[in-house]
Amino acid sequence: MINSLLMKIEELPNKIPVFPLSNFIIFPKTTVPLNIFEPRYLDMINDSMKSNKLIGMIQPKNIDNQKYIPELHNVGCMGKITSFRETDDGRYLIELKGLIRFKSIKEINTDHKYRVLEVNFKDFIHDLNDKKENLKFSDLELIFKDLKSLFEKRGFIINWKALENQSLDETINALAMASPFSLEEKQVLLEAENLDIRKNKISQILSTYTFDDFNNTTIQ
Repeated sequence: MINSLLMKIEELPNKIPVFPLSNFIIFPKTTVPLNIFEPRYLDMINDSMKSNKLIGMIQPKNIDNQKYIPELHNVGCMGKITSFRETDDGRYLIELKGLIRFKSIKEINTDHKYRVLEVNFKDFIHDLNDKKENLKFSDLELIFKDLKSLFEKRGFIINWKALENQSLDETINALAMASPFSLEEKQVLLEAENLDIRKNKISQILSTYTFDDFNNTTIQ
């Protein structure tokens, strides 16, 4: 494992390399595994490991005719590489810990094959706060029930018992990341200001999934 994730506001960079990955988000205080194999992203991880170990995850916009360089959403999440391993076939297996969300200011032209953004963190400084929000699991019973039904119907397998051992923010964010929601819906969850709003957004999104247009049955 790589050293402390504690970060001060003055240590936040004003530009970061980014990994645009469609229908994939990370949140602060959550950890995701990544399998890196494209040459440009191998270069990005190499460069990051030599510096601050920070990279940004951000979604490309969902457009019909995908350009070679797709337009990106305005909000992503910066993470720190906490685990790194190289495989025999030259891939990198890393774990990325979400730290703080960012807004993209502009893209920076560089000699790198990967993309680099100038970013601003001012709207998301509270992501660095360790304080837990006062939400009760009882508030989420219906959401969890509907989410579980949706996950099972879409063939997703979730270790629900393991989620009970996590903090509430970790649980909400983990479910938001793993959910079979659309790119746009996941982006809405990422941009939600706090956990309470994110919880309500999940509920709103789920309400659009409760009726199955294919067989005219309600998800039970």
